[in-house]
Amino acid sequence: MRFQSLKGWLDWQVRLHPSSIELGLDRVAAVWQRLYPHHFPATVVTVAGTNGKGSCVAMLDAILRAAGHRVGSYTSPHLLRYNERIRIDGEEVSDRAICQAFERIDQARGDTSLTYFEFGTLAALDIFARSELDIVILEVGLGGRLDAVNIISPDVALITSIALDHTDWLGDDLEQIALEKAGILRANRPAVFAGMNPQRALLRYAAELNTPLAVAGRDFGFTVGGAGDWSWQGAEQYIEGLPAPALAGTCQLQNAAAVLQVITLLSDKIDVSFEAISQGLQRIELAGRFQVIPGPVELILDVAHNPAAARVLADTLQKSPCQGRTLALFAMLSDKDVAAVVQTLAPHVDVWFLAALRGERGLPASELQRQVDLLDTPAQTHTAPSVEKAYEMVLDSATEGDRVLVFGSFFTVADVLQRLSTK
Repeated sequence: MRFQSLKGWLDWQVRLHPSSIELGLDRVAAVWQRLYPHHFPATVVTVAGTNGKGSCVAMLDAILRAAGHRVGSYTSPHLLRYNERIRIDGEEVSDRAICQAFERIDQARGDTSLTYFEFGTLAALDIFARSELDIVILEVGLGGRLDAVNIISPDVALITSIALDHTDWLGDDLEQIALEKAGILRANRPAVFAGMNPQRALLRYAAELNTPLAVAGRDFGFTVGGAGDWSWQGAEQYIEGLPAPALAGTCQLQNAAAVLQVITLLSDKIDVSFEAISQGLQRIELAGRFQVIPGPVELILDVAHNPAAARVLADTLQKSPCQGRTLALFAMLSDKDVAAVVQTLAPHVDVWFLAALRGERGLPASELQRQVDLLDTPAQTHTAPSVEKAYEMVLDSATEGDRVLVFGSFFTVADVLQRLSTK
């Protein structure tokens, strides 16, 4: 084996390929065919979209496991441990299992160069193919059409949302981005769009493939009851008295409705009862999605990092007021729309703690300061050289009844979670 530790493998993979991202399926598909030339031995759901992918994967996983099915799920990025990306029946796979998969991939690839993400995707697929699973849920990392997970044809494709993000790679308008997301669709296989206003490019591509596309508000939807419950309605089915998902946020019922549509489309392959749906919705666990840690000073962790996610976060904050101040610990990557995110959240922030994010892509705190200053808000601002230092500053400033909001990037949330895990 080339390396005995997971860290050794991952450090090597970061340096192996000339670029950290190289969209395209030829290299990764060729290696997969050498590894596993047979039909993938499980039902597959692929999830793409700008926001909401992680929430939908978590919901699907929880509901299907509650129904007694053996489920594998692949997500990215991770927050604290690489193993978070590859789970079987809700449990992270071991370092040993991942290292063994990496060794098989290394042997199969020959002189083919793979990116860090491609290695991880192949490892997840290799582990799943060997694990006698009923269903596998694959989250797209970037886009859809050229993302490594797209080497596997899904039985059902789910597109959660389409908004501006990763414009350097996916295009700078919604029609272009929609076409990239639509790349996970397959001819004559069903698909779901969680939004109510699909882009023309998505509809056109689905029609060209003869893909039956279920659209929220047209083919399925939900209504909220008076007792905190909700109901789902599809073309031929109505389910009432459902509990709210165990994920905070105004978008989660929309995500849950799309997930139930996916489950309906899988009904010829898997059985899922009302009880399993109810239990699954109440058992969902997903770090960093309006994750609330209660206390005298409430802590909210949210990975929102684009304007669409910022709008959802702002709406959720508006509907969840606190007695004291909202202190925001904010750090972002330099390729994100910082101005739009700041403008959206500014009305809900009393004090900003602006931090430089680690890594080459991290945005300097001075640039965050400039964006906040442009708004000319009454909020106070402080800058810090790191998220860890900013967290110390915000804790020193917060008093009972205040809340601390940590947001702007997976890296921002991960740094605070890491600090919490070592306390």
